[in-house]
This record gives sequence, C-alpha cells and structure tokens, in this order.
Amino acid sequence: MKDQIEALLKEVAQVQLSGPDEVESFRVSFLGRKGKMKDLMAAFKEVPGEEKRELGPMLNGLKQAVEAKVKEAQQSTRTAAQASGLDATRPSGGVPVGTHHPLQVVRREIVEIFQNMGFAVAEGPEVEDDWHVFSGLNFPPEHPARDMQDTFFVERDPDVLLRTHTSSVQVREMEKREPPMRLIMPGRVFRNEAISARAHCMFHQIEGLYIDKDVSFADLKQTLLHFARCFFGPDTDIRLRPSYFPFTEPSAEVDVYWGLKTEVDKRITKGTGWLEILGCGMVDPNVLEANGIDSKVYSGYAFGMGIERITMLRYQIGDLRHFFENDVRFLDQFAGER
Repeated sequence: MKDQIEALLKEVAQVQLSGPDEVESFRVSFLGRKGKMKDLMAAFKEVPGEEKRELGPMLNGLKQAVEAKVKEAQQSTRTAAQASGLDATRPSGGVPVGTHHPLQVVRREIVEIFQNMGFAVAEGPEVEDDWHVFSGLNFPPEHPARDMQDTFFVERDPDVLLRTHTSSVQVREMEKREPPMRLIMPGRVFRNEAISARAHCMFHQIEGLYIDKDVSFADLKQTLLHFARCFFGPDTDIRLRPSYFPFTEPSAEVDVYWGLKTEVDKRITKGTGWLEILGCGMVDPNVLEANGIDSKVYSGYAFGMGIERITMLRYQIGDLRHFFENDVRFLDQFAGER
C-alpha cells in the first residue's frame, strides 16, 4: 500500500491539467465517491495497527496534494479566462442544467452500499391490501396503526389502502421466494399525518430483509455498523436500544454518534450526541410461519430507515416540506451531487 501511495503522489506531482473538464475529471478520479482515495481508505481499515501510524500521514499528504493540484489548476483556468477577455460570470443563455433530487442522491448511495454487501433490490405496489401491510406482519387487529388517523384507505374499503411502510414488500417476497434471501426494498409510503416541518403524509423508506439458517442478532448489528461507517464515515459508532415492533422480536432502534462539536450538533441531538436513524430486529417466528417459512429451520433479521431523515442529517435541512415543494432555489443547491 505504501508503494501505491508513493506512485500516486508522483502521478499527482507530474500531471498537467489544461482545462476545466480535465480538472474536474482529475478531481473525481481521486476524490469522488468511487475515487482512488475512497478505495485507499477502505484498504487502510484492514492495515495492521503498527502500519497505520506510517500510512495515515501518507494518505493525508496524498489527499492534500490532490486538493492543492485541483485548486492550482482551477485558479490557472480562471486567470486564463480573464486574460482572454471572457466574462465567465455572465449567464450563458442556454437551457439550465437539471439537478439530482437530494432524496434520490441519498437513496442511490444507501442502495449501493447494501448491494455491495450482497443485497438484491425488490419493489412492490404502493396500493396494497391489509394482509401485506398488517396481518402478514403480525399486527394484531387492535393495533393503532390500523386506525383511520394513520392509514389512507381507498374508497372506504378497509382491505385496500396506501402502504404505510415498505415492509409490505417483505411479505410479498417471502411468499414467492425460498430462503435464503437477502433483499433491500426502497419505496414511497403514506400516512395520514398533518404536514409540518418534521412530518409529512408522504415519505420514503428503505427496508432490508435477510433470511437463512443460523442468522443471529450479531449478524444484524455488524451489517448495520458496516452501513453506518460506509455512509457516515469510517470512525462512526452506533448503539442499539431495545424497542418494540410487531414483526420483529427482539427489536431495537439504532443511533449513530453525531457528536457535540457545535451548537447545531447539541440542538439536533438534544444534548446527547446520538441520533436515531433506523429500527431493526430479528424477524418474529410468527411472521415466518404466516408466510410459509419454517421458523424452526430458518431465522432472519429486518431493518428499516427513512430516507428523508438520513438526508436531513447529511445536508442539515431543517424543514421536511422542502423535499416536496419543487422550489428551484432549493434544488439548485444540489447541482454538484450525483
């Protein structure tokens, strides 16, 4: 790894960047989401502790060299444009370039992380029946989630409704697949809630399901820890707190340690430094049996997270309604996201 870093340092020192396109291509190749620095950081985690003391500063030096090269090339490009008499600040008059919606940016990144762990993507209908949304997931008839205040029913039919969670796709997949199965299920869900800065009647979720022989809670914890460190950073810590969900037992809520470095950190974590990001647990045997899977042979885990919640944390967005209002001023802030 040391030889690889030294070779890249020489490459950075020797490269000549002559235009904006080359500068951007160079930046993405090193610093992008799939760039060389990310691969090196992933490999660095596997390096023995005694070597990290030597390789860590080298990695930082490489990143700083790349950033300096990009900054130098960008300044040189601007100087050349000014010398030519071009006003780079004038509108081009062309058609504005579209942007990726922040929810889709985060959804793609989350799905990609789990796909790299071997999860396949599955989707299901948004208009569902009671069995797939509630009964097949061990919701008792008196459960409050069935109440009209939480669920949108279609044409007053108590058996047809807009799905309240993407867990309905879990039921559909368990009905038609034989274990083992390892699935990730993104989608839009609906709940009859008042719209405010912290709540909406429509939002997005990603559910995960893994069923096989000898699946344990330790497997679940390690999967979620790997996800958190891929998404939030390699030094991210998580904690699991006991909770309750009708379709998992035992159940837990997962927090990431966000920190207390700023006043914003203290406010959004309520002074604890921890932020809840998802719910999870071992699939209840009743759910397995209801969907034709022998709970004495197979076990599994499930988890679910709200994409809006994760996106608000990443970009420090304080109002949930921004995601659905299609305000160009808001969306333009994400022009550089992929």
